[in-house]
Order: sequence, then structure tokens, then C-alpha cells
Amino acid sequence: MRICVVYDCLFPYTIGGGERWYRSLAERLAAEGHEVTYLTLRQWPRGHAGELPGVRVVAVGPRMSLYTAGGRRRILPPLVFGAGVLVHLLRHRRRYEVLDTAAFPYFSLLAAAAVRPLARFELVVDWFEVWSDSYWREYLGPLAGRVGALVQRLCARVPQRAFCISELHASRLREEGLKGQVTVLRGLYAPDARAAAREPASVEPDAREPRVLFAGRLIPEKGVTLAVHAIALAAQRIEGLRGAILGDGPERAELDAAIAAHGLQGVVSAPGFVDGETLTAEMRRATCMLVTSRREGYGLVVVEAAAHGTPSVVVAGEDNAATELIVEGVNGTIVARAEPQAIAEAIVRVHEAGEALRESTARWFAESAERLSLESSLTTVLDSYARPSARA
Repeated sequence: MRICVVYDCLFPYTIGGGERWYRSLAERLAAEGHEVTYLTLRQWPRGHAGELPGVRVVAVGPRMSLYTAGGRRRILPPLVFGAGVLVHLLRHRRRYEVLDTAAFPYFSLLAAAAVRPLARFELVVDWFEVWSDSYWREYLGPLAGRVGALVQRLCARVPQRAFCISELHASRLREEGLKGQVTVLRGLYAPDARAAAREPASVEPDAREPRVLFAGRLIPEKGVTLAVHAIALAAQRIEGLRGAILGDGPERAELDAAIAAHGLQGVVSAPGFVDGETLTAEMRRATCMLVTSRREGYGLVVVEAAAHGTPSVVVAGEDNAATELIVEGVNGTIVARAEPQAIAEAIVRVHEAGEALRESTARWFAESAERLSLESSLTTVLDSYARPSARA
């Protein structure tokens, strides 16, 4: 098949769940002998080419800063990328049999929808998230947020073969007026083989110090200062409790200030982003993974932690799909309220559950590993390419 993958970022030039998904998809397609083109924005120095073995990488727009200083997506890059995708597809509208695109940042999807009546490709759309109207207003303000919500609704009503990675966002997509069926993919987990090969021996229960781990980009939605406050309260009840905050971003100054305000220097470490080997070691030794984020399209860190027998404490929220990965008391716990005291109490419960909960978490992962794997989701998507087109 001749397949076009469309995403404005490319791993490892930018790093994130979407980037990893589309790189894995493109590599898998190429390995199976398909002719694959990857449309993206240029993220490498001028005069160089994006490297993706076996895949034709085409930059349809210039190198641009995707985020504001506050961590929000800028408006101009999606517009430029959408225009570049439109021009490319008009020139090559008969070239592709399947076009697989992320819904976000939307204008590339609208470009594909505009060209599709003149073309021959099946349109496959991956919806990592479907934002609520209230979150659109919070993210962009009252006027621009209303426009963003409208654009999302238009995209949902484009005839397509849709995939989501959580029931939360699949339900929202149906409410937005999706024309057709939505398939929920359950797996995004792919172990880091290099880190696994260098993993330290398992930590003996008696030698394991109580330790809370937070891992994620430091943006307002992740709630890192809430995590610090909760660790401070939990440390009053758990002797020797330590914390590790792995990640960096616009909220770095707020994180440092929160650590100082709670007197946690020497108790909570914040080294920034770390390599896969260090992250693996931290997950293995942690008492729990703490997910204070109020917006998660999936919650991959819950699965990654469980792969090492580490349960998670996840804070519920209307935009947090990570709660779907928690079986209460089996692989962690869900905190109903985003309040430091409630989160601290959950950390204490997980600590007191000890090795029994770790063993339960490890069993949960072993029983769910195939369903939760990236490979299972890739197989589902690839199989869909061969099914008769709904458009036909």
C-alpha cells in the first residue's frame, strides 16, 4: 500500500506520546513493505533531512517554535502545517491509498478532508484527546476557545475511520457528532529495550526506602506543585519519605519555589528530564507513581510504572483518562479530589499496603501486558487499512 502519515512533529526531534506513536507506526508499515510518506514540519537544521529509516519524510512547512513560553500551543504553526498538507495533497492526491493523521492540530485534518473528494485515499484519524468546551475556554480564552471548540467539532464530523486511546475521549467524540464508528485502542506501552538490558537487580523489600515518583512535563495541567504539597504532608506520617520529580518545563520556577516553601530541600529531588535508564531505575525503587495531572489522554506512566511492580496514585478529573487504567486496590488508587491532604492519605495507604500491593500490581500488568502493548494497537490500526472503506 501507499500510505501517508501526517503529524506536525517527528520523534526524536520532538518528544511526546504522539511523536512516538507515529514513528512506531511509520517504521512498522515500512518494515511490512508498504510505501510510507511522513508529512511534518521541519524540526532539523536547514540543509538536513529528517531521518526515519525506510520512510520518505517530507517537510511541508518551516522550522517553527510550537509552544509559547507558558507551554501553550501557538496558533500559527498549525495553520502553516495545514496549508502545507493541503498543497502537498493537491499535488499528490492520487498517490496515496491510506492517509493516517492525528486529529490535533486539526487544520491538517481539515486539509485532508478538503482534498479527499478529489482523491482516492481512506482517511484514518487518531484522536488522542477530545477537549471539553470548558477546557477550550480555559486554554485559549472565551472567544478563541469557542473557535477552537468549533474547529474540533467540524473535524469530528468529517467522514473518517476514528481511533481513540480511552473511553473518555471516545465518548466525547461521539457527542461531537462523529460520523461512523470509533475504535478504542488499549495499548501504548513499549518497553525501552536498552534500559531494560541495564536494569539493576530488583530492590529487596527491606532495603526499599519510601519514595514518591512524579514524571512528566512541567506544565500547569500536570499539577506539580500540588504533588509537592502532598508529598510534604505524607512525609509527616511516613518516616524517611523521599520524592523525585522528573521532568522540566514552564513550571520549573514554581516547582523550585514549592520545594523551598515546604522545606523539602534534600527530601525532594528535581533533576529535570532523565534518560530511559534512570527513569527505569526510579520506577523500580518508587513506592508509588504520583499522577496529579488534571488532563491525560491516556496516562502511559501508570502502565510504565506497573511494568516494574510500582502502583500509582491518580487524581481524578473530568479530563483525566488515566483513571481508566487503575483497578482500585489492585494496581493503585484513585483520589477523588485534587486536594493535598486527600492525595497524601492515598500515598500513606499505598505505603502501608507494602509488598502485597506491589505483587498485585505486577500480576495486573502481566495479565494485561498484551492488551496494553503498543504492538497490539499498531496491529489493530494496520488491520483496519485492509478493511473495505466506509466511504466506498
